Amino acid sequence: MNKLKALIIRVRRSKLLLFVYKLAFLMISLFPKAKKTVIFESFHGKQYSDNPRAIYEYMKEHYPSYQLYWSADKRYLSLFHSHGLPVLPRFSWQWLKIMPRAEYWVVNSRLPNWIPKSRKTKYLQTWHGTPLKKLGLDLEDVHMPGTNLVQYKRNFKHEAMKWDYLISPNRYSSDIFSRAFGFEGRMLETGYPRNDFIVNYQNDNKVIDQIKQKLAITPEKKVILYAPTWRDNQYFGRGRYKYQAELDLHMLQQELGEDYVIILRMHYLVADHIDLTGLENFVVDASRYEDIRELYLISDILITDYSSVFFDYANLKRPIIFFVYDLEEYRDTLRGFYFDFEKDAPGPLVKTNQQMLDEIKQLEHNDGQPSPTDLAFYQKFCYLEDGEASKKVIEEVFG
Repeated sequence: MNKLKALIIRVRRSKLLLFVYKLAFLMISLFPKAKKTVIFESFHGKQYSDNPRAIYEYMKEHYPSYQLYWSADKRYLSLFHSHGLPVLPRFSWQWLKIMPRAEYWVVNSRLPNWIPKSRKTKYLQTWHGTPLKKLGLDLEDVHMPGTNLVQYKRNFKHEAMKWDYLISPNRYSSDIFSRAFGFEGRMLETGYPRNDFIVNYQNDNKVIDQIKQKLAITPEKKVILYAPTWRDNQYFGRGRYKYQAELDLHMLQQELGEDYVIILRMHYLVADHIDLTGLENFVVDASRYEDIRELYLISDILITDYSSVFFDYANLKRPIIFFVYDLEEYRDTLRGFYFDFEKDAPGPLVKTNQQMLDEIKQLEHNDGQPSPTDLAFYQKFCYLEDGEASKKVIEEVFG
């Protein structure tokens, strides 16, 4: 039985099958365009989240004449079905019949490089973050498995040439995206649709309490969201990255357990299963929670490192602490930054668990007001976020 399963997997991953599938995709794209048909995909079909979700929700309410579908990884279909979403299992025959002919694609990360795009299709690339760490054509080296610098840049450029529209959250990002992606289409500098939710509901206690209830967090508990990024050089294999546990959750539980709950939100590329034995009443693993926007809303403090989540969270003007135990390696060897992170980060940078604990306790004595540095950060990166980015994007693309 195991041999048969291994054989099926090898056949599915064979170059011949990929060639046949690509040829079928090209042939089907020659059929008449499926007008007013939109395919949405978030993080390779693993989530109902992010900018595609915000655009979908707005279109579902205000553009009822459009046929909307979600491209979903087969392993995550139950998530999409739980929301009653119209689903096309990714790479299935149902998907293949519609994807090549759809009038619009709305996607927040790169599609597989083999997927061709017909001129009939308009491709809206929403991307998924304001860049701190270097990306795309700006990288000077790669440490990821299964690729090299030349191949990585060639694939990135090839993908970006398919994009007709690209969403940017601010002028800073527009300048970087144009260069780092080699993007030549139409830049939509509107703010991020995914931030409409937190901007519009940040003071809605009813919504906040409902989300806490879903996560079994009592209303009186303060919430710390820990959302680190992945490390290019720590991996099991291509697209499957390790989580190196540097944050001492047991120590934090001893000091903060009575008043706080910590929500863990690992990057979608991280493949580790985290052992939370003994931490059940203090730590909530929300790595597979459908959308981080709800976790932002209920969090009193964000702890992160180099993840772009802090750009979005800054819209709430709540405290951010940066746990950067490997700052020099990440900055000088793995990625590099687009601005002086140590000088301009909207919160303190700490390298040890004790420093982290001290900063959390110090916040208890502050009045919660952002510092002048934080306000300057907000004015540079969050100035477009007015709660109507979805509407602006849709009016530009769909008319």
